[in-house]
Amino acid sequence: MSRLNGKVAIVTGAGRGIGRATAKLFAAQGAKVAVLSRTAENVDHVVADIQAVGGVALGAVCDIADPDQIKAAVDKVVAAYGRIDILVNNAFDPSVVLSSVMDLTAEQLQRNFEMGPIAYLRTMQACYPHLKASGEGRVINFASLAGVIGLPGYAPYNMAKEAVRALTRSAAREWGADKITVNNVMPVADTWGTAADVPAPTNVLGRYGSPEEDIAPVVLFLASKDGQFMTGYSLTPDGGQIIDSAR
Repeated sequence: MSRLNGKVAIVTGAGRGIGRATAKLFAAQGAKVAVLSRTAENVDHVVADIQAVGGVALGAVCDIADPDQIKAAVDKVVAAYGRIDILVNNAFDPSVVLSSVMDLTAEQLQRNFEMGPIAYLRTMQACYPHLKASGEGRVINFASLAGVIGLPGYAPYNMAKEAVRALTRSAAREWGADKITVNNVMPVADTWGTAADVPAPTNVLGRYGSPEEDIAPVVLFLASKDGQFMTGYSLTPDGGQIIDSAR
């Protein structure tokens, strides 16, 4: 299969979980993939996995909270591959997402915004000229169901992820004339690793989604020609967690 032949894709947060699954699937579908993550070891492993099965990939260690590192990573991709067709904004810092509304500080909220909508905005701006030149650019941002439902105890995360959705809708309207689609994905996925206290899933299908089997294929759909007539939407591969309430 080769749904992304000739395309160049950047995937942030690609060192593990959904980002890794997406990067590997894109490469298997013919894309040249830039694997971005803050952790050099993870970057190297994903690039090696892609290359081991004949895919094309390069790695860039990048903290997306740093605009200089974003620019350097984008410049590296363009220097190597000459273009950018697809941007997947998946990276996020999960270490400071917990707080009630009453206890939330401006500093904690700022960190969530720096790693969410602000970072996503910067990567989108850096990639925009190349996405426009592509003639069929794709941006896929990761928002969250937590923001849609107002998950208790996650106030800064909820706020940042809902801002990602607002950014996505705004860019979809502004960039449509440039033939760039901009969409959200809001998954319920098995990214718990070896954690022993994993809560039971509460969705209709009664399980967490697999990054490889359930989530990455939805990202592929939006990145490919199949998703060319969708923009500004939030897709929810969540096993029926919220059923239509994300509109």
